[in-house]
Amino acid sequence: MSMTENIVTGLSWFFILSGSFFVIVGAFGTWRFPDFWSRLHAASITDSAGMILLLVGMCLQAGFTLVTVKLIIIGIFLFITGPTSTHAVANAALVSGLRPEEAEGLRGVEPKPLVNSEPDSKI
Repeated sequence: MSMTENIVTGLSWFFILSGSFFVIVGAFGTWRFPDFWSRLHAASITDSAGMILLLVGMCLQAGFTLVTVKLIIIGIFLFITGPTSTHAVANAALVSGLRPEEAEGLRGVEPKPLVNSEPDSKI
C-alpha cells in the first residue's frame, strides 16, 4: 500500500469511528435525559452529526466510484429529512400541549388559545 492509501484509510476509519461515537452518545442521551425535549434534542443533533461523519468515512473507503455517488445522494436525503422529521415531532408535541419546563425568571407570555372556549366572548 502506498502512503496516500494509508492516509485515506486512516482518515476513513477516523470518520467512521467518530460517527459511531456520535450515534452511541445520542443513544445514551436519549436513554438518560429526563424529559421529552432534551431527548429529542440529543437524538436529532447526534443523529445528524453521526450520519454525516459515517457517510464521509464510507465515501473515503469506497473511493471515486458509483458507490460514492449513491452515498452522497443518501446523505443529502438524510440531511434534509432528519431535521424535518425532528421539527415535525417537536411541533406535534407542542401543539398537543406538551410544553418544555421553563426555568425561574425565564417565564414568557403564554400564547392566546386558537379556539374560542366561551361562545359569547370575542378574542
